[in-house]
Amino acid sequence: MHAQLNGVKGVGLRILGLGLAALALGFGGAARAASPPGDVVGKVTVGYQGWFSAPGDGSPVNNWGHTNLETWPDMREYTAAYQTAYPNLGNGQPATNFSSYDQSTVNIHFNWMAQNGIDTAALQRFGNEIVPGSTLKAQRDGEATRVMNAAQTNGRKFYIMYDMSGGTTYLQSDWTNTIVNTLHLTSSSAYAKQNGKPVVCLWGLGYTWFGLSPTDGLSLVNWFKNQGCYVIGGVPGQWRTGTGDSRPDYATVYNTCNMVMAWAVGRVVDSTYQPWVSGDLAYCNANGMDYQPDAYPGTSFYNTNGPSSPKNQYPRNHGDFMWSQFAAMRNAGASSVYISMFDEMNEATSIFKCAEDSSMIPANNWFLTLDADGVHVSSDYYLRLTCDGGKMIKGQIPYQTAHPTPFTITGVTFYQDTLYGGGFGQALAKGSYTLAQLAAKGVPNDWASSVRIPPGWTVIMYSDDNFSGTSWTLTSDNSNFPGLSPNGNDVMSSCKIQ
Repeated sequence: MHAQLNGVKGVGLRILGLGLAALALGFGGAARAASPPGDVVGKVTVGYQGWFSAPGDGSPVNNWGHTNLETWPDMREYTAAYQTAYPNLGNGQPATNFSSYDQSTVNIHFNWMAQNGIDTAALQRFGNEIVPGSTLKAQRDGEATRVMNAAQTNGRKFYIMYDMSGGTTYLQSDWTNTIVNTLHLTSSSAYAKQNGKPVVCLWGLGYTWFGLSPTDGLSLVNWFKNQGCYVIGGVPGQWRTGTGDSRPDYATVYNTCNMVMAWAVGRVVDSTYQPWVSGDLAYCNANGMDYQPDAYPGTSFYNTNGPSSPKNQYPRNHGDFMWSQFAAMRNAGASSVYISMFDEMNEATSIFKCAEDSSMIPANNWFLTLDADGVHVSSDYYLRLTCDGGKMIKGQIPYQTAHPTPFTITGVTFYQDTLYGGGFGQALAKGSYTLAQLAAKGVPNDWASSVRIPPGWTVIMYSDDNFSGTSWTLTSDNSNFPGLSPNGNDVMSSCKIQ
């Protein structure tokens, strides 16, 4: 999804004014969601664009798509790469990019989600791109199938998020004819359900630019509810007061949604932020609605807008900015979170693996690198930060105002519990480690349940001492040893790190 800080430009753009007045409602005691935990309540959800294409990728578009990039991807783990017209990277490597239409790409992305505690992905589907018979609709349909496949393979959930900045004309027919009866997405075991109902999000509901009258907006929400859906309203930041970016006449429509997600890209974390989140949550609790606050790492529009938008416009501050949002949400009592976004390189809100520094971007070009704020962090840092933030929001780790996430992973780290929980051993350099040597490094026998592995490294685990017995070879993070084949939980007695 898109955010634009200086007005609408094109289709699917998000607007959130700065310096918003927040309605501070009193909030006390533990927050209670209207619904029990499901696939969105009590979960970490990311927005997933999936709209990048490339010549030769076999897609209906079969050309570069959405090339106004603000960040550059870290391509080291992709098995399919497409040569761009950019000069070589600063490190001399070819400047390649991925295609979201490539199943291997989507599999990698959803594997990263699984490795980092991301439960659910909201697949963006724009209202102007679902015209029956159009090339773009064929592109989006193919991407939806690939997302379903990747979610099933990696044990994640997904749902359709309609971006209505492109219009609402085809939403109902698209849901019935394509999503349900042609692609059969809602029949997938991976399609997100809440309260036993398939989830759908209607983003743009009630914005000042949203064209439907309150009566028609209410009819749209109720139509989806009558199809048996659990409806999330993607609403303006000031939805509760009906001011600023929100229409003043949409309160009844907002209140009809099962859940609201108030868009936050472009909002600063100042003295109004905590009252805003707490007020939204209290309002939802009082009105029998679920609440999904929105967090983002930072944003930039320099390559898209030119000098009118400064470089690094909303700085990430090496994770401090995003963590301050997580902390406010946890402090308010929120149990769910939406992350804007997983792969949004066009606005620099992407949390997936991006270029760390100038050596990883095309030479003589500007892209927002992860060291822009003066601290070097690894390309997976914002995935790991999201993992820790999700744990805090879910109450799996204590509330803390400063993030606990290391900037870089300097060696292989084994953890006592799945999803990098419990105790952890020392960071291990490359080498061979017997049972006794592992124990000396804080990794007891038959103890490990997950592992963090630096990019390009390989770990071979053995069930017995002296590199014998059953072995498992891992080339990237693994958050769930019970899911290895065969089960690798609490059985490692020695290992080799290469």
